[in-house]
Amino acid sequence: MILTLIAFIIVIGVIVFVHEFGHFIAAKLVGIRVERFSLGFPPKVVSKRIGDTEYCISWIPLGGYVKMAGMVDESLDGTGITGAPWEFESKNTWQKAFVLFSGVLMNFLLAVFLYGFITLVVGIGEIRTTEVNRVSEGFPAAQAGIQPGDVILAVDGSTVQKWEQMSKIIHNKPEETVVVRWQRDGVIFEVPIQTRAEWVLDRTKMKPIGLIGIEPVIHYRRAGLFEALGRGTLTTAGIVGLGVVSVKMLITGEASLKDLVGPIGIARLSGESVRMGILPFLGFIAFISVSIGFLNILPLPVLDGGHLLTIFIEGIRGRRISTKVKMAVQQVGLLLLLILMGVIVYNDILRWLGK
Repeated sequence: MILTLIAFIIVIGVIVFVHEFGHFIAAKLVGIRVERFSLGFPPKVVSKRIGDTEYCISWIPLGGYVKMAGMVDESLDGTGITGAPWEFESKNTWQKAFVLFSGVLMNFLLAVFLYGFITLVVGIGEIRTTEVNRVSEGFPAAQAGIQPGDVILAVDGSTVQKWEQMSKIIHNKPEETVVVRWQRDGVIFEVPIQTRAEWVLDRTKMKPIGLIGIEPVIHYRRAGLFEALGRGTLTTAGIVGLGVVSVKMLITGEASLKDLVGPIGIARLSGESVRMGILPFLGFIAFISVSIGFLNILPLPVLDGGHLLTIFIEGIRGRRISTKVKMAVQQVGLLLLLILMGVIVYNDILRWLGK
């Protein structure tokens, strides 16, 4: 329990710090005064003022915030807009957009770096043969008698020399029968196997693929720095794509709020990943960093994406939206966000209790 709590605090602490530091450094670069930089939400544990900024660590470790001068944000403070040159509202549209997007950008860059680091340590996996390394218990391949060390020769009469060739044939036949031929110690076996169907992400949609439950022998080779960062970028982009599909499924009803994971779920997964080792834990931090970055860029009130939408509307209109309207939108958005979080936490608790 203690390890899980510590792991959760590390995960959230690192991700929140990186996100808010992105806002902070971008605000400084365009000349916006930062009034407060807080890790966690009030009440404050400790704080120290340096120059114009109060730096805080607060008790509730579920987020953090950067309070910029002259900005109507989740603090719901619309009284400090005077038109001074160091205020958020005094900057042009692109400067504001840069500041708002920088938090999300830092989350994505953190993930690229972490996934790249993992690739540098582990290497890049290559599948060179059709030899079976592992057979999943209870899957069709195990029931058909396939064992580790067997070499797949053909599927449905098509000779396969690469694992990708075999996978493509099987994946294209979910819940269909495929005839698999394999070799073991010079003996040839050929058995019809009914595949299982599993839904996976294919670009921007989910689709079923066929599986029989076998895994290849993977050989790892060392990766260079740029190759590793390239892999990190591709992995990060893939998770963003998964986020897009998830939102689409929520809108169309293919998924529900019960499928979302909240703070309790993240805490449990943090504990599980840290027990698996440092690299799985770093991979989990990277995944949550991308997920939180993607969530923040959604065009919803209170979130960074909502603020971005507002400033682009102002840019198109050529004039500011009134502070009164912004305050009202923020209040409604904050209320809806709290309700959503309540539902997600409730579902987290039910999962935790095994219900």
